Amino acid sequence: MVKNGSGPKNNKWMRRYRTFFLVGCVILCLQIYLAARFLALNRTVEPEENQWRPLNADNELEEAEANSAGRSKLFNPDDEDVAVKNKAYANQSHALKYDELEFTPPCQITTKEAVSAINRAKTQKCKQLISNVTCLSYANQLYPQELEGSCPAEGFTAGKELGCFKDEKNFRLLNGYFGVNKNENSPRFCMKLCLQSGFPYAGVEYSNECFCGADEPPSTSKIPDSSCNLKCPGDQHATCGGYYTVNIYQTGIKKFVPQIASTETSVGKNNSVKIVFLLTLNGRAVRQVKRLLKILYHKQHYYYIHVDIRQDYLYRELLVLEKQLPNVRLTRRRFATIWGGASLLEMLRSCMWELLNIGEWRWDFVLNLSESDFPVKTVAQLTRFLTANRDRNFVKSHGREVQRFIQKQGLDKTFVECETRMWRVGDRKLPYGIQVDGGSDWIALSRKFVRYVSDPAPDALIAGLLKVFRRTLLPAESFFHTALRNSKFCDSYVDNNLHVTNWKRKLGCKCQYKHVVDWCGCSPNDFRPEDWPRIQNTLSRQLYFARKFEPIVNQAVILQLELWLYGLEKPSRHVANLHGYWQSLFHYQDLGVPPDDALLTLGSSIARQATKMLLHSNSSSCDVGLGSLLQVHAYRYNDTNKYSLFHVETARGAAEVAVKFTSNVVVKKPSPLMELLGALYVSSEYDQKEMVSRNFPRILSPFSEPVLVYRFAMHRTAKAYNLTCLWISPDGRLHDIGEFTLDEASAAGHQKPALKQPILPGVWKAKLVYKHVMLAQVKFLIVPLATYSGKPITALQAAYANGGSRPSKDYAGVYENFTPDRFQAASMEKVCTANAKRQGKALDAWIDNMVARFYAVEKICATGVDGEVCGTKVQACVGTDWSSFAPDPKSAIGTVNETAGGFDIW
Repeated sequence: MVKNGSGPKNNKWMRRYRTFFLVGCVILCLQIYLAARFLALNRTVEPEENQWRPLNADNELEEAEANSAGRSKLFNPDDEDVAVKNKAYANQSHALKYDELEFTPPCQITTKEAVSAINRAKTQKCKQLISNVTCLSYANQLYPQELEGSCPAEGFTAGKELGCFKDEKNFRLLNGYFGVNKNENSPRFCMKLCLQSGFPYAGVEYSNECFCGADEPPSTSKIPDSSCNLKCPGDQHATCGGYYTVNIYQTGIKKFVPQIASTETSVGKNNSVKIVFLLTLNGRAVRQVKRLLKILYHKQHYYYIHVDIRQDYLYRELLVLEKQLPNVRLTRRRFATIWGGASLLEMLRSCMWELLNIGEWRWDFVLNLSESDFPVKTVAQLTRFLTANRDRNFVKSHGREVQRFIQKQGLDKTFVECETRMWRVGDRKLPYGIQVDGGSDWIALSRKFVRYVSDPAPDALIAGLLKVFRRTLLPAESFFHTALRNSKFCDSYVDNNLHVTNWKRKLGCKCQYKHVVDWCGCSPNDFRPEDWPRIQNTLSRQLYFARKFEPIVNQAVILQLELWLYGLEKPSRHVANLHGYWQSLFHYQDLGVPPDDALLTLGSSIARQATKMLLHSNSSSCDVGLGSLLQVHAYRYNDTNKYSLFHVETARGAAEVAVKFTSNVVVKKPSPLMELLGALYVSSEYDQKEMVSRNFPRILSPFSEPVLVYRFAMHRTAKAYNLTCLWISPDGRLHDIGEFTLDEASAAGHQKPALKQPILPGVWKAKLVYKHVMLAQVKFLIVPLATYSGKPITALQAAYANGGSRPSKDYAGVYENFTPDRFQAASMEKVCTANAKRQGKALDAWIDNMVARFYAVEKICATGVDGEVCGTKVQACVGTDWSSFAPDPKSAIGTVNETAGGFDIW
């Protein structure tokens, strides 16, 4: 008898659907697994094994806050290329070249960054310093492991456990920052991160999670300690919370609240503060420095000037101010203040200590400025403001989460300064026990705090910080902030550096300092008239300075700002040469600067050309020697290049010669694109940030790095063009083929060829090609050298420098329609070979012939009082409106107005 459900029919059904049943079981198991994974992922997201990120990050807010900090920010989160390039510095060389070392490193150096730095360093002294620092780092002997602050923290005890608390997914008890570390997380590890980031509370949760917060958790969320029962990966003897349960500790610091600056108040003459304006200067813009000094000057304040040790010209020109003005002094202890260098901090502390020891200077604040700063309010307004905030300290914080700031700023890396470069040598850990802060290196500090941070015999905190920041990139952007946050002066912190800074991230983050630092940096842009609204917006804010300003780039905005400060639409009186600007490029007395052989060669040629014009039918002679070039200035009028001015000395008087560069651009094919052409030329020293060439005379030598600079008036309807630039040498060879895309986003820029040095002297051609049609051609001159290292060139040196190099690649058959045929090329090569052998007068004649094709002498004036050069009467330079000897009231330091206490501006 067969029971129900067990007959042949049911067995057949089970065999038929068994496969489907098994598949269903597999699907069910998969769904259960995915559900479990989903819950785990929902619990915590871990894109990396060790992750540190904010819980409530607001990138736009962070960027806006960071933009207000007047600093050279080291990373642009929108520029991924910067991050890639920073990593690339560690991969330039993998094996240490022991055969190039004249010493034995104290340890085996293996890290890629250190090996690369040692291999790239040029001197044995620098290589040995990098080696020594690296080995000390390996042995953990370079930095203090722990530091102790002295900022009052009543009621907060480091390491105090508050208990176990119930946490919620959508409402975190500690809602500052969130980190995940599967290897090291523990209460101590988390407290270190939170204290470093400036938070009074730290919490460990779910074994590997660390939370930081500024507010004490509510007692209503407290639960039994047994609910926090997961072991910590970094300490098996401690517990690290549980599933939405968190162990919370005090880090030992109180919640940081910066001071709110008092508003300006009426103050009497007797109790107003006295300010030291600490001017830290570099470059050659002496006229702009004097213009800045004029508008800042007041008898009751002080002006202390540091000039970079490499800038002899600027130092000489400013040194005379000490005799004119009793409250102006220049420090004699000078440093090479490279961008990002550790010497910047050493320089500031040195100047501050010197200021404290000038007995007759009774000051209350030190405020540092550069030649790129300019006030947006009067000194009287600044004085009233600082008087109302006596003993406070003004610094600007970074405005983003600290751990991100540390990484992007490179504070977790060790750097070594030598050979006027910052070499990156490896990673490091910052000391435990201190809050890390930083942002802008433009500061206004009280006398008491200045004494504390600059004392040559510092306390334990400052001594430890100095060890850290001695090997830090851009230390001045973090040292003062960190010292202020962790010292007894912490309650005097005002989050305001009194500056507005012209940040344009897409333009300013071009790794433009890679020649002096193993890091990609960002820098503010110069103000131009189109940026004027940013300056106007400072009117109602506690901002007193703006940066950056460069009159060699744009002077109009500086004039606009000066008039605005005094409520004027135009100057109240006639000002000679109001729209003219002169900037020194060369002075024969400069020391410590390698001679520019191309400039000396060109200057001598210009002098010969000028004397011929003066003599014309005069049979008398007027010799010009190699030492005839005294000075060179760039002269701009209405922010346009006007002349290059060569101050030369002849056998019969000195003259200044105005030389105009002759454009050699020919449009070969009229087209819609060529109608949009704004500029097309070949130069060098291209500044990607300001999109200008800083080689204003456009002098190119066999050792220059030429670039094609272009600017088109592209608009939204214009299409993209893929253009090609052909670089053809004087002997007819194609040396490089460069390609670039032109569209609305890249309407201005440059194309840099790969040319082997020395570059063959003579007339080169850069041909712009689109779809195998030549649109335009630019001719440019590589100046043959008549001097080598400042001395007359020898035959052997001429054969090398003026003989040029062959192309690094054979482009035979490529773009042959745009190059001479082989018969023409052979003839051209023969001429170039003969030219390379020229010496003496034959060399001068060749140089003069080519220089005359590209540089035209426009005007000549006499620098002497008799107005005579080479027996010819010419206009005196002081009577012109173009010479560097002409009056320039904008930058002239005159007589102090005794009533007002400063200089009369307009």
